[in-house]
Amino acid sequence: MEGEPVNVNEFQELARQALPKMYYDFFSGGAEDQHTLKENVEAFRRITFRPRILVDVSRINLSTTVLGYKISAPIMVAPSSMHKLAHPEGEIATARAAAASNTIMVLSSMSSCTIEEVASSCNAIRFFQLYVYKNRDVAAQLVQRAERNGYKAIVLTVDAPMLGRREADIKNKMIVPPLKNIEGLVSTEVDNDEGSILEGFAKGALDASLCWRDIGWLRSITNLPILIKGVLTREDAIKATEVGVAGIVVSNHGARQLDYTPATITVLEEVVHAVGGKVPVFLDGGVRRGTDVFKALALGAQAILIGRPVIYGLAAKVEYGVSR
Repeated sequence: MEGEPVNVNEFQELARQALPKMYYDFFSGGAEDQHTLKENVEAFRRITFRPRILVDVSRINLSTTVLGYKISAPIMVAPSSMHKLAHPEGEIATARAAAASNTIMVLSSMSSCTIEEVASSCNAIRFFQLYVYKNRDVAAQLVQRAERNGYKAIVLTVDAPMLGRREADIKNKMIVPPLKNIEGLVSTEVDNDEGSILEGFAKGALDASLCWRDIGWLRSITNLPILIKGVLTREDAIKATEVGVAGIVVSNHGARQLDYTPATITVLEEVVHAVGGKVPVFLDGGVRRGTDVFKALALGAQAILIGRPVIYGLAAKVEYGVSR
């Protein structure tokens, strides 16, 4: 590719060229037929604008606040695992780019750099994403470490009682590299002759019994606000507000969990109306352009989160790529 990349699609192509096939497939792929993966992007394209003219736009301010913290634009870094598979600097480079861009990074509990390493890498507002493991003490320890190291919120992922069927990972026999945050707490040694080692690890480690009453348990072990990530329906949005969450992320896990769920942008308005302004609503999935961000804001999101674009920037051009 000649010259500097000018959009996310061009960064994706650079990432494809830079990464081993196993890792590129892991980051870029979705579940089963990848219908929802395609639909997350295509649904944005079906939304068009009715522009109004002769409005003074000489002074534009893109900044917003998330849980009271000011960020430069309504774009945050979504939690995604194992950034060192994209580049050896991993989440450290991602964190520094987010800080330089004055936005919030949500660190994955399955990151390849520790909570502490990322916290000490730069000064920034950061949230921590949590999976709940069968051994609840592991989750409690992670939450306590995040709180101790200055993370400002817990983002609880609720759409992964088991790992989605990611067929590229099965074919590639996707490995599990060291997951530094749970080292010594959860074993990543898995025998799975049928395919993805990652799938075997998740099946053995994640708590499939997680349910609504466990939000109360989580609230009892932390003073941090809790956002719930993985809401796609009006009914679950109402339940989330009833159990006292501080925010909702409309998400289908980047189409990596259950295929044939709706594209997130198509259910955003339903969730926003159900919540009725009680808590902020955010969105991830399929955002590839500034116009996509605007569409999400117009339909009621306070901000959006991006996952794959960050990984593509990291793989292509490290910290500079993430900032771009």
